[in-house]
Amino acid sequence: MSAKPFKVLITHPEVPQSGIDLLNENCELVRVESLPPKRSELLQKIRGVDGILWGGHEALNAEVLDAAGPQLKSISTMSAGIDYVDLDEVKRRKIPLGHTPTVLDNAVADLAVGLLIAAGRRFHEGRKKIETGNWENYHLNWMLGQDVRDSVVGFYGFGGIGQAIAKRLSGFDIDQVLYTTRRRIDRETEKELNAKKVEFNELLTKSDFVVIAAPLTAATQGVFNATAFNKMKNTAVLINIARGKIVNQNDLYDALRSNRIFAAGLDVVDPEPLPPNSKLLTLDNIIILPHIGSATNRTRSDMATIAAHNVLRGLVGERMLSPAY
Repeated sequence: MSAKPFKVLITHPEVPQSGIDLLNENCELVRVESLPPKRSELLQKIRGVDGILWGGHEALNAEVLDAAGPQLKSISTMSAGIDYVDLDEVKRRKIPLGHTPTVLDNAVADLAVGLLIAAGRRFHEGRKKIETGNWENYHLNWMLGQDVRDSVVGFYGFGGIGQAIAKRLSGFDIDQVLYTTRRRIDRETEKELNAKKVEFNELLTKSDFVVIAAPLTAATQGVFNATAFNKMKNTAVLINIARGKIVNQNDLYDALRSNRIFAAGLDVVDPEPLPPNSKLLTLDNIIILPHIGSATNRTRSDMATIAAHNVLRGLVGERMLSPAY
């Protein structure tokens, strides 16, 4: 049997089999076996590889590319966000980079709707009431939450995930979608989703629910701070399924504790993992999930498949299925 033409590193031992099987047909596979993956093992095993399927959220930077060597010709992450990649460094070396954005839109959108309802209807607080023997069902106005029906939902960032969330929410008879992006989306999608592009300030003042669905960049980091929260309705619910650093968590804590805003639902925080003694966890009016937006069997498998296709195409000089730049 002739030797396989390419050598590919899989940087995480839990990359789904769907991706492994695809690569295995034409590539000799090298795998990082430690869990959590040890950087030392990664840097040792990366030497001389032609391609990399980057399975975790470790820093992908010059150190890694130097360790691999000049023959490296193809990389794909298994994620939508690539804020852990030194993109300038990858571009400078002219190495094609793939990622897996659209495949996780549906799973993340489902979770976002769940968070929006759970935060708006006080699921976490309700559970705590039961656990602490404070089920006060003799009140008529007890545990009242926010309606999704007839609400204005504002999106900070309105790409594939934001639009998938808006599509789902249209089934809840919301009043309107507002969105803040650099470029206006196409008119047809606007019409279909009853969406209107507005400035950030208008988004904050008019929205009943604010959904963060933007990538983390220098411009978006910390933009949800005390100034932003002070412009929001005191009945507003904040949802973040993007990146933790877009929100100033100290300011969010203050806004929630003082009931400046009604509630928050987060699938992303900073840092991750969040320390168990984080003051955010002491609040009743917040729901925090451990970054599980894309964590479904089907989505993970699809992500591995697309990442593998990206790597294979990069190896033979074809345009990737889902290029990052």
